[in-house]
Amino acid sequence: MADPRPIPRFPVSVVGSWPRPRWLLEAGQKRARDLAQLRDQATLLAIKQQEDAGVDVLSDGEQRRDNFYSFLSEKLDGVTLMTMADLLDHVEDKAAFEALLQTLDVPAFAIKNPTITGTLARREPLALREAEFLRAHTTRACKITLPGPYLLSRSMWVQKLSAAAYPTRERLCDDIVAILRAELQDLARLGVEVVQFDEPVLTEIVFAGKAATRTFMCAALAATADPAGELRLAVDLINRVVDGIAGTSTALHVCRGNWSRKEDVLLSGDYDPLLPYLSQMRVDQFVLEYATPRAGSEALLAQLPPGRTVGFGAINPRTDPDEDPAAIAARVAALATLLGHERIWLNPDCGFGTFADRPVAGEAAAVSKMEILAAAARQLRSSR
Repeated sequence: MADPRPIPRFPVSVVGSWPRPRWLLEAGQKRARDLAQLRDQATLLAIKQQEDAGVDVLSDGEQRRDNFYSFLSEKLDGVTLMTMADLLDHVEDKAAFEALLQTLDVPAFAIKNPTITGTLARREPLALREAEFLRAHTTRACKITLPGPYLLSRSMWVQKLSAAAYPTRERLCDDIVAILRAELQDLARLGVEVVQFDEPVLTEIVFAGKAATRTFMCAALAATADPAGELRLAVDLINRVVDGIAGTSTALHVCRGNWSRKEDVLLSGDYDPLLPYLSQMRVDQFVLEYATPRAGSEALLAQLPPGRTVGFGAINPRTDPDEDPAAIAARVAALATLLGHERIWLNPDCGFGTFADRPVAGEAAAVSKMEILAAAARQLRSSR
């Protein structure tokens, strides 16, 4: 295992995705022969842009992924990638699902969902090759992102397509946990500093907003009528994934949706209903959205166990880069008096290009946003 790379106080990190260059998107749509090489080039560009902007803990920008979980169709047996338009022919209530996509400003052809059509098996590592490439091309600490186990238990199962392989949710969860544990073990052996699991669906459980009971990411598999039971399942699944694995820091990312710049179609509500469940999760860091008023007050973070760090969302990836570094630094300094400065990282609320064909920001805006965060971090470091 490689020695961990240094991480400064008030580290600046990305949540995961980075805008893809237009030439990469076009090559992906055409399935160009040199797509693998172009993905390498785009990853090198994303690394340089992050380094130049002052990011301390880098991702590869998810340049090889269509979205934060659709890439599983390339890595797992038993998974078929389907657009939301494809799924319309298979979901339980086609009219309701179509109306949901319209309400939430989701383009049916632009966003793709990995759907279970057979028994899951890891055909190749999910992100190990990405991690090896990233670590070979930067001397800075690295973060690798993976979809969380609860998200996958909700989003991948469509009754008409999946029930033959997985008639019960328990059996599906067992295979998801096994696949993610194997990946986490590989990444830990490589020496990746942070492995982050994305669980945006957790907020949907407690405040679904305009989606009424569910968002498009989990419209296929209806959860039970018991939100507390769903949250207990989420706790159990992540703890089963991380149990006993050392050598890397684990993180869990929770936001309120990142597919549209229309704030009124995204979920709203503070973290209070989730905090008792987050506190039971045996991860090292919680990466949380706080740049938008929809997230409520950060004072609630005092309820988290003292040993956990917070990836504090201090800039909104969906807006123009006009934040004041001094204002961000002042807000984080106030939070540091509550939690301790060693527990706070700085990051955007979410990724800049969660869905490749529908990014919420361009490359220039992403660079500017991270420069603002880096400037705030420098102010915080110089004040102590």
